[in-house]
Amino acid sequence: MKFYASEEYQPHCQKLFEHYQRKIKLVIPNALIEHIGASSIPHAISKGDLDIYIAVEQFVFENAIQKLITLNFQEKKETLRTHQLCMLESLNNDEVALQLIVKGSEFESFIIFRDTLRQSSELVQQYNALKSRCSHLNMDDYRSEKNMFIAKVLRNPTQKTIKNAL
Repeated sequence: MKFYASEEYQPHCQKLFEHYQRKIKLVIPNALIEHIGASSIPHAISKGDLDIYIAVEQFVFENAIQKLITLNFQEKKETLRTHQLCMLESLNNDEVALQLIVKGSEFESFIIFRDTLRQSSELVQQYNALKSRCSHLNMDDYRSEKNMFIAKVLRNPTQKTIKNAL
């Protein structure tokens, strides 16, 4: 797995985010749309993909999934799927994933994680080190390592740094 320095991929991801943000607003006007994931965190290395957070009210959640499918996305297989979370992946050959969540749910943690790393260069360094150490792993093992780091950060979201997070 190859990781890219922030300056190699973040400008492209920002343009892609703005493109999809406009499209999503057209089909789900009341959605909260945020750029999340490594591409939204200054100086974070990444595989170069884009993650978009979309928060809606519970009563429009299922309908929102159908509207996102019209933008050439499909539900992502083998990921957590609940009545408050649906992950979708692009069929547009552009490495974009959508995290559709219900407002007020536990899945607002995507934003908490992003904001915590944005406030701590030390956490970003730890996150980058984890990714570098995992570059030889398969995707499942990499995700497992990454999820452990994320869980530790989320247990202490108000701390600026987490010593020995791994």
